[in-house]
Amino acid sequence: MKRLMTLMVVLWVCLGVGCGAQTFSWKRITMDGSRTGVKASSAENVPESLGTVKGRTYTAPNGKKFRRGATREAAKALLAVQGDMADVKQVIAHSAGEMVKEYPESALSNWFVDAMMDICAQKTGRKVDLGILNFGGIRRDMPGGDIMLDDIMSMFPFKNNLCYVSLKGKDVRVLLDQFAASGWQVIGGARCVSQDGRLVSATFDGQPLDDEKVYGVMTISFLLTGGDNLYINRNALEVITFDEYVLDVILPYVKGLEAEGKLIEGRKDGRVQVLDSAGNPIPAVRI
Repeated sequence: MKRLMTLMVVLWVCLGVGCGAQTFSWKRITMDGSRTGVKASSAENVPESLGTVKGRTYTAPNGKKFRRGATREAAKALLAVQGDMADVKQVIAHSAGEMVKEYPESALSNWFVDAMMDICAQKTGRKVDLGILNFGGIRRDMPGGDIMLDDIMSMFPFKNNLCYVSLKGKDVRVLLDQFAASGWQVIGGARCVSQDGRLVSATFDGQPLDDEKVYGVMTISFLLTGGDNLYINRNALEVITFDEYVLDVILPYVKGLEAEGKLIEGRKDGRVQVLDSAGNPIPAVRI
């Protein structure tokens, strides 16, 4: 996966006595390592990925040499901290391929919520019917191939606790109606269709949402009492909040996959469909 960073050139206008009006322009530049061949490194391949600095010369991975200017100074500063970053640069797992965050569903968000539902079920010993997480809690895409500790730490940095909530179906319906009206969050365990801001259908294991049934819901503490305008604990029959944060539970899960020889792998499965007024699915949008 290419780690992309966008550089915005700042506009400024000089106004004042003796300083005539000046015109500036800006453009968006994709920082993809094409100038130097630099790519993200693990703990074992720093010189190959980032290059080397000897004396006054920085030699980039593509062989270009820089003896002055910002490139050499930036490379020198970056290489100087690699020793301190060695622990988080260790490869801890492998993925079947790059997964990006898309709305209303994506392979990455589906993998995440399904994994968290499995973890919650194991910790509670109860059936977890529905998972609700927020797209904003996933802070970066999943690379393809080698997965470093840093990748997972950067993906899930927030200190939100894992939670289990029991809700009547009618209260689950309120949440799904809210998603249909204002925008979907990450869900697992259900298949939902919305159109023109209204919930058209919601099924669990092929069965329609039952307003009187009690559903087990996995979520995080941030979404219990107002985070992203959600109040998942409203009218809850039971709430269990675990001491562990998301990273505390997802990291062992990822390492467990590696120990079993399994890849990190997710897929889109049509669990959320947003239809336009003509009934056509709205294409996924990268977010």
